Amino acid sequence: MSAIVYLNGTYLPKDEAWISPEDRGFLFSDGIYEVARAYGGTFFALDAHLERMERGLSALSIEGVAASDMAEVCHELLVRNGFAGKDAMVYLQVTRGVAPRTHFFPDPCVPPTVFAMVGSVKARWDPRHGVAVITAPDQRWARCDLKSISLLPNCLAAQAAREKNVAEALLVRDGVVMEGTHTSFFGVFGGEVRTAPASNYILPSITRQVVLDLCVEHGISHRTDPIFVQDLARADELFLAGTTMEVMPIVQVDGRPVGNGTPGPTAQRLLHLFRALAA
Repeated sequence: MSAIVYLNGTYLPKDEAWISPEDRGFLFSDGIYEVARAYGGTFFALDAHLERMERGLSALSIEGVAASDMAEVCHELLVRNGFAGKDAMVYLQVTRGVAPRTHFFPDPCVPPTVFAMVGSVKARWDPRHGVAVITAPDQRWARCDLKSISLLPNCLAAQAAREKNVAEALLVRDGVVMEGTHTSFFGVFGGEVRTAPASNYILPSITRQVVLDLCVEHGISHRTDPIFVQDLARADELFLAGTTMEVMPIVQVDGRPVGNGTPGPTAQRLLHLFRALAA
């Protein structure tokens, strides 16, 4: 049986969902997306994800849809696909819509294309063992704070990581490690958690903010400050954070061990606190 998806106000089998080849998401990557996670059928930080989507839609001047209206869709997809009471991931995407191909926006505006689907959570990496990563040049555009569907540079770096059989690529811009292709990045130096400051060059990750909030709540020393690639070798710990990864210790970068090459205590503590919060 085909999974049930949501497309432009209708729930239908995925193999019956049809999107025009003139959709601007297909032609120009002209759209915004979100990924949210449900634990036991309850979404974690869904409001924060939808608020970020709303900011992205506003920044791109995509009109005709309110991200907040997608909460009901997310819950309905869980039920219709048999994920009520189960762990799941929901993918949401809004594009500017269908119009003849021109670089400027359609005038008058056309209805946006709104799509959502849900699937199971597939954990590929085990935080008890940690992961290896590589570094790669950050070739993305200058509005990384928008969760745009234009992800080709991320895909190229992620493919490079896959070819090395590692979990992620850390994106380096002007000598600073910004984030991963689909994760936030943290280091621990002298017992202090550090991550790159919020700017247009990183995504305002929901999980990143949760980790920082947990540091505040539990008295874990932390600050937002650039982490230079040459400083990685002296880090006590490194770890990733994201909707799909949760909190994931990094044990190796570019073939070199991090610390003693095993998951560090700070990352393990933050993962425990994160899971307690999400449960």
